[in-house]
Amino acid sequence: MKIGVVGLPNVGKSTLFNAITEAGAESANYPFCTIEPNVGIVDVPDERLGKLGVLYSTEKITPASIEFVDIAGLVAGASHGEGLGNKFLSHIREVDAIVHVVRCFENENIIHVNGTVDPIRDIEIINLELAISDLEQVTKFLDKNIKLVKTGDKSLAPTVELLSRVKEVLENNGQARSLNFDENEQKIIKNFCLLTAKPVIYVANIGENDIETGTNKYVEQVKEYATKNNSNMISLCAKIEEEIIGLEKDEREMFKEELKIKESGLEKLVKSSYDLLGLMSYLTAGEKEVRAWTITKGTKAPAAAGKIHTDFEKGFIKAEIVSYDDLIEAGSFNKAKEKGKVRIEGKEYIMQDGDVVLFRFNN
Repeated sequence: MKIGVVGLPNVGKSTLFNAITEAGAESANYPFCTIEPNVGIVDVPDERLGKLGVLYSTEKITPASIEFVDIAGLVAGASHGEGLGNKFLSHIREVDAIVHVVRCFENENIIHVNGTVDPIRDIEIINLELAISDLEQVTKFLDKNIKLVKTGDKSLAPTVELLSRVKEVLENNGQARSLNFDENEQKIIKNFCLLTAKPVIYVANIGENDIETGTNKYVEQVKEYATKNNSNMISLCAKIEEEIIGLEKDEREMFKEELKIKESGLEKLVKSSYDLLGLMSYLTAGEKEVRAWTITKGTKAPAAAGKIHTDFEKGFIKAEIVSYDDLIEAGSFNKAKEKGKVRIEGKEYIMQDGDVVLFRFNN
């Protein structure tokens, strides 16, 4: 999973990126500090893996991972090349979802590119630039497909109809994700890598004084906007998150308790990302390795097995499955079996979050 971190300059994007990836991306108080995107691959926090590791005395623990891409600050006019905008926008096309960092704190020592703090204005500046860029992309593909339909390729008629609907929305400064695409339309639209079709998590970056409540008047505005636009929203203080990462691991929990921070910014982002993209994890466990595998909710057992190796999917026979909670309670796989907690599931079984699985397959 690839997540792009975007926002206006000086809203705390690179600070947040540093905090969640420990990558040490440069962060400075001037626009366009980030020119090339910084990339960091982070482990998905999952306490179940450690407990399974103890249970199996495993040699290796491999969590699921997310790739975060810190994309340079966008400005008004980015779609026309302002502030190196075209180059920045091309990086966003490659991600699965967008984390949109919005400044929700006041600090006269940190320059705001537009002079004042106004999160909704800031969100709409970015959204407009993404829409303009998409409109250019859609118009180009639409014109090409209309010509192909006229020359006799009727199979492209659904694509033309869909792109026409998207174009109308974009021309009215809307976002492609506001349209309800059916399953077939989703497959078509995915081919065009539209920026405004990507799911969004708004991150309200708050000041230190608002950590305990996690909110302020600006956060409430962002929350209302996100709800209205069927997007996710979390609030955090990027500066404090970065300070926590700078501490020794045993000091981090103490500092979080002192500030009454229940979840780290990474934990919040991962949960929100999985929720937004409809993802979950199943687990495999043994003496050699305990591992988490990320799949889409609704995935059937053979396709889940294919995440490990394509041969597992092709030669799938059955899956021996026990829920994580039942396995931990039983104390071992064999004891769970004795208690009747291990199930034999076939090709139509829909995987559940926390399933601990042993796949059987033909070579």
